Amino acid sequence: MMNDMKAAVVPVAQPYLPPLAEFMPYLEQIWLNRWVTNGGPFHRQLEDALCEHLGVEHLCLFSNGTIALITALQALNITGEVITTPYSFVATTHAIHWNGAKPVFVDIDPVSMNLDPSRIEAAITPQTRAILPVHVYGNPCEVEKIEKIADTYGLHVIYDAAHAFGVRRNGRSILSFGDMSVLSFHGTKIFHTFEGGAIICRDAEMKRRIDRLKNFGIEDEVTVVAPGLNGKMNEVQAAFGLLQLRHVERAQEARAGVDRRYREALGEIRGLRLLEIDAINTRNFAYFPILVTPEFPLSRDALYEELRASQIAVRKYFYPLISEFVDYRGLPSANRDNLPVACTIADQVLCLPIFSMLEAQVQERIVDIIVALAGAATLRA
Repeated sequence: MMNDMKAAVVPVAQPYLPPLAEFMPYLEQIWLNRWVTNGGPFHRQLEDALCEHLGVEHLCLFSNGTIALITALQALNITGEVITTPYSFVATTHAIHWNGAKPVFVDIDPVSMNLDPSRIEAAITPQTRAILPVHVYGNPCEVEKIEKIADTYGLHVIYDAAHAFGVRRNGRSILSFGDMSVLSFHGTKIFHTFEGGAIICRDAEMKRRIDRLKNFGIEDEVTVVAPGLNGKMNEVQAAFGLLQLRHVERAQEARAGVDRRYREALGEIRGLRLLEIDAINTRNFAYFPILVTPEFPLSRDALYEELRASQIAVRKYFYPLISEFVDYRGLPSANRDNLPVACTIADQVLCLPIFSMLEAQVQERIVDIIVALAGAATLRA
């Protein structure tokens, strides 16, 4: 076993934190404003700044991405069945559950790892009301095919775009497709507000509806029009988001360098498959997944254990599938025979560390461990 216990633990992701001195003026202004939540000045500034940065018109900030997902479904009155992917973070399906709807799992594409459009129509029933795809790892879904199916059957489309901050497809923001897109601003994301999220919607009237729903459904001081949640982003989060936005392009460039070095070092290793790059999409370098196929000398789990023993905190992201968790595995669509590609990828995937502050020499150590293990295992075989 290759083990370097003296080395510091290297996480898969680590939030970028600007110098504290840059954040202090924002905190001082919040103190002077005496306005800490409920749509304060920094909240309004961040909504405007994000609309401009992302190239969208209508954006609603939230305290976290999960409440944003729940509210997006509620805003469209989604009940019945929702077609979705089993290959995502569990919040995707939890949001369906919290709206009293039934998730219907459909298999994924073996290359993009996103919901496979060719399998959607077979899952549509008279109870189907919506499709909830995920831009996995920030890699855009085949939105044109998905939305053609949705238009044919009169279905809503809500994209879980938690990983897709700043991504574009054919020059258009990926967030502008569908009825809505939902972002996460969790601390591990490229752009974050400690915790946070947002819904991107099509028009001003829907934005007003969403803004009411995230504030308990309150219309005015004496009127409540819907059973909304408390999903408001506070002023500290919003202020930090404004500061983060000043650094996000630099952070993305640093991640691009990490991605490039991995591809150069690992791209030719037999038995490792990297996420393919589609020329029509811009990338944000949110994650760096590899697939450990049977041609590699070690199994995925064995490679995981070796890297963990060397203080590299890789993750099997996403394993297990959502469809295998106790609350969902009893669904007919959760049967593994229905999801062969997703099952295979979940059993092979390993996400390597990628974040803006990852030092080149640390990344070199990660690569050296993988290359050495591949060579040593081949010799042992």
